[in-house]
Amino acid sequence: MRKQWQLLLTAIMFYTRIPVNVNTDYHPDMLNKATRYLPLIGWITGGIMLSVLYIFGDIAPRLVAILLSIILSIWVTGAFHEDGFADMCDGFGGGWTKERILEIMKDSRIGTYGMLGLLLLMTMKYICLIPLTLNKVMLAVIIAQPLSRFVAVSIIYTHEYVRENEDSKAKPVSKGICLPDLLLAASFGIFPLLGVIAFTGNYALLLILPALMLVRWYMARLMTKWIGGYTGDCLGAVQQVSETVIYLCFCILAWKYTS
Repeated sequence: MRKQWQLLLTAIMFYTRIPVNVNTDYHPDMLNKATRYLPLIGWITGGIMLSVLYIFGDIAPRLVAILLSIILSIWVTGAFHEDGFADMCDGFGGGWTKERILEIMKDSRIGTYGMLGLLLLMTMKYICLIPLTLNKVMLAVIIAQPLSRFVAVSIIYTHEYVRENEDSKAKPVSKGICLPDLLLAASFGIFPLLGVIAFTGNYALLLILPALMLVRWYMARLMTKWIGGYTGDCLGAVQQVSETVIYLCFCILAWKYTS
């Protein structure tokens, strides 16, 4: 149990800005094993977003509460996944060979593709949540934060890591994960969706799963075609796109059943 607690603290330390015990033992190999808890990190970020929505939903306009929750989620993670999304936009938008794409993604400067990609992504998230009631926004967050991270973890299980330099963002998780770790991550990622469906009785939310499967298939195919596998930036992009697609599904379902 102590080892699992250490792995969870390692995941929190790597994937968020939340301070952890300074005496926590750390080794790069631990991060590879801690990946199983990445969807559980979504429970933490989702809980923080829910707190903001609950508090500001009563004292400020709903649109302000939604925006503040998005801003705080970015701050808590240090824009970790958003940075990966921007880098992937720059790399795949401006590179035409594997070497050039990887070189661009490694560049810390943001380019036109990355800037436009982030702008459109953030706008899409916000616009998809605007039509929802505050309660539905909360349900969307509960599902999206863990489930989108599980989609990224599943890429680690099925695809090869392609960047070998030591300063790479995903170097510690480049060894992949085993099936038991994947199943544990799946339980953390999918349980909130099943819980919300059981609580609301809205089985239409199951449509989120094929939507995510389509997103995963396309992004995995894109990565494999151009660079032969995934990088840390690609994992961040998968998480961000998956999260946005879940919000989009909520938006479509809300429009479908209220129009």
